[in-house]
Amino acid sequence: MISDQTKTNGLILSSASLCFSTFACLISCIVFLIIIYHLYYNHVKREDKITVVLCGHIYLTILIYSSTFSSMHIRSILGDLYKQSFDSSWCIFSGHLAIVLLGMLYLSFLNQAFYRLIRIVYSQNRWFQSLKLYIILPFLEIIILTCILLCILIPLNGVTYLPNDYFCCPTFTNIPSILSTAVVVYIGPFCCLLFIYIHITRFIHQQGNKQTLLIKQRQSRDLLIIRRILIIVNLLFILAIPGMILIFMFIITGEEHPLLARITFFPVSISEAGLSVALLFTIPQLKNIVLNLRIIRIVMPVNQVVQGAIQMNTLAGTQ
Repeated sequence: MISDQTKTNGLILSSASLCFSTFACLISCIVFLIIIYHLYYNHVKREDKITVVLCGHIYLTILIYSSTFSSMHIRSILGDLYKQSFDSSWCIFSGHLAIVLLGMLYLSFLNQAFYRLIRIVYSQNRWFQSLKLYIILPFLEIIILTCILLCILIPLNGVTYLPNDYFCCPTFTNIPSILSTAVVVYIGPFCCLLFIYIHITRFIHQQGNKQTLLIKQRQSRDLLIIRRILIIVNLLFILAIPGMILIFMFIITGEEHPLLARITFFPVSISEAGLSVALLFTIPQLKNIVLNLRIIRIVMPVNQVVQGAIQMNTLAGTQ
């Protein structure tokens, strides 16, 4: 039996998580629309276009991911307040979708790392620097990831309805299911990401004084961006620690914390909001797009004032 205090704490966690997820949804939607507008109406250099497209993939994933999580938090709040059940096939589908989207988020960062690896270390390979490849790649990944996860979760009955949380998600007490999912969605992409960036960093340091000043400046910028992205990815890893601790406590003691799912998803909601903002200051191409949009908004009213003043002077001269 869950105590009243535990129910209150659960309601607070769900409400706070909803706020962070809604904020992430709003920011990612705005930035994604800005990216689409920039790609469609403005001329983007070839070497920057792939980076901008990859950023668009990340923000689109955050948008859909945060929207899915927002619906889960809303169900928790409605369930806490009105004891309304949401057990349905749609609930099971949304639980699978949340896992696939989490995997796609890490794969989006992995695609970005892979492109930097090709551009810096294997710059002679032009086929892997094709824009079409990075447009098609996420669609192939989502098909492969969905098939793998369904093959794992369906036989193990991984995604179920949690009656005390009022949403569907992987059962954290189903150890084979949760460990298999963690390896596919979280640990595998994270290890690949670290390996790629470590390889890029070693390659740049090994070049030493062999490169021209222009290439050195570009490599220094790449190193700075890599460090910032690694900081963000490590923060994503750290935010998953509370849930991991509770899962290990369950394995040792055999007692499940009544708010295990909500405590696990609360840092995830924080990471959604933080990630949607942090990327704007991490990737120069994305930062320049947003700053240029702001400059255009400032310059246009100034131009209108100047044109109005010229017209008034012209009229005064004719009189």
